[in-house]
Amino acid sequence: MTSSPLLARHGAVDDTGADAGVAWHYGDPTAEQRALEAGRAVADQSHLGIVTVTGPDRLTWLDSLTSQQLGALAPGESTETMILSPQGRIEHVASVVDDGETAWLISETAARLAAFLDRMRFMLRVEVADATAEWAAIGEAVGAPASDGEPVTWVDPWPGVTAGGTTYAQSPDEPHPGAERAWRLVIVPRASLEGEIDARVAAGWTLVGTWATEAARIAAHRPRAIREVDETTLPHELDWLRTAVHLHKGCYRGQETVAKVHNVGRPPRRLTMLHLDGSGHALPEPGAPVMQGDGDDAKQVGRVTSVARHHELGPIALAMLKRSVDPSTVLMVPSDGGPLAAAQELIVNADGFSADRPDKPGPTMKGLLMGKGCAADGGDLPS
Repeated sequence: MTSSPLLARHGAVDDTGADAGVAWHYGDPTAEQRALEAGRAVADQSHLGIVTVTGPDRLTWLDSLTSQQLGALAPGESTETMILSPQGRIEHVASVVDDGETAWLISETAARLAAFLDRMRFMLRVEVADATAEWAAIGEAVGAPASDGEPVTWVDPWPGVTAGGTTYAQSPDEPHPGAERAWRLVIVPRASLEGEIDARVAAGWTLVGTWATEAARIAAHRPRAIREVDETTLPHELDWLRTAVHLHKGCYRGQETVAKVHNVGRPPRRLTMLHLDGSGHALPEPGAPVMQGDGDDAKQVGRVTSVARHHELGPIALAMLKRSVDPSTVLMVPSDGGPLAAAQELIVNADGFSADRPDKPGPTMKGLLMGKGCAADGGDLPS
């Protein structure tokens, strides 16, 4: 990963791990979070990867491979999609916007995603390229699409329930914690990255680091592939059927499992937000075990996936837990400063039922074949 030139700015502190190469903050993370919340912030997101797909068959081809309905995606329209394994596990996630000639896929697994797509081209009129070396993403606290003359821009659809999607939220009719979070990614030539950010700073925007963007993301219950996804993750476990899965489209790899879990099964795990004890200064590391019980009776019931210190909420985290964990139970998470108490805020409900799950097991909803004729499938219902 190439380090961003923005790391040379005064006060910049390099992030580590998944966000290495861009700034964690620029000297005042609290002020940066407030600027982001106020909608006057810009963030260097140049560590994200960008894949381009060109050719007249690009959208129908991507539609046939991925979980979202992309065949009729209009120029400038934003969505996101997944490539699943035959067993319905998440392999790749991409933010997608098409400009009428090129489909732009922003992904944290760009090199592997491009390689997979290239292998699947066959005789179709498509070309795939990993364009990360030429193009970079800039994050903005804006919820509007690009205006005429502006660069290609992806607008985050979270937490809306897009056409063909559904939600596993505990109270789907209540306002979502992420409803006020505005976020978009503007794609610019990598050589112009500094100039584009300088123009925004000159207009009065604040340059913010990943401390601010991650705190806002976690508070919005927004999953991120490189943080929340492991080799067994199902979209249902993250409430990601909101924006990345279309339940009424045609066949694609992993569709059988998506249908079975939605219609007659339940996800074995659930993403939750943890409010951590803030009386000290310690924070757990991503990957830390989440424990239930005391002493010799304590048992691991999940793991932390993302952690941040929010300027209003204090220390917060996302964690993947066993679905059977009582939502009212106070859990414990180890840290360098000792164990931290963690109270749960539900993201995926503990019942494991979506908002529009059929009342009784029976015929699948329109368009879901449950393996009957879907040659791309072959997955089994998870336990």
